[in-house]
Amino acid sequence: MEFSLRFKTSQIQTLAERYSYEGGDSLPVKLGAAVKQRGFMTMDEFLQLCRWKTQRSKSKCERNSPEFVREATRIALATSTEELRIGTLTLLNGVSWPTASVILHFCHKDPYPIVDFRAWWSLGIDEPKVQTCRFDQWWAYTQYYRDLTLQANVSMRTLDRALWQYSKDRRSV
Repeated sequence: MEFSLRFKTSQIQTLAERYSYEGGDSLPVKLGAAVKQRGFMTMDEFLQLCRWKTQRSKSKCERNSPEFVREATRIALATSTEELRIGTLTLLNGVSWPTASVILHFCHKDPYPIVDFRAWWSLGIDEPKVQTCRFDQWWAYTQYYRDLTLQANVSMRTLDRALWQYSKDRRSV
């Protein structure tokens, strides 16, 4: 999988400033700060963050026990093994690659991109299949994203907003 930004890095800030997502970012940023400090998610935080990403998986996410959510997120946020980090989160009911990436994006101390079909498309993947992502694809995406944030001197969140907005402006989905 070869990623390539569909627009100039000089456009990132302008695109990010136009980003608009229902509910905004204040809730996930607030939840993420609490989780980073504590080292795991509570059931309520988990459900709120999952709902922010997508309403479709609500009933599945609610099937997790509070203990499983706490332990799975504790392991994911503490391990130094990347495959275990993302893989542990996908063991939770209702959590596939996109939702797992949201948890890492907002709750991990290191920068992680959100897996989203809009972002993948903006990075040159014509038919993004983010639900069936594999570890090697996710890791290549994460590394490319991290390199791009350094090259463009922007935060992970700023780049995420820009990629999402660029796709929204150009694709009818």
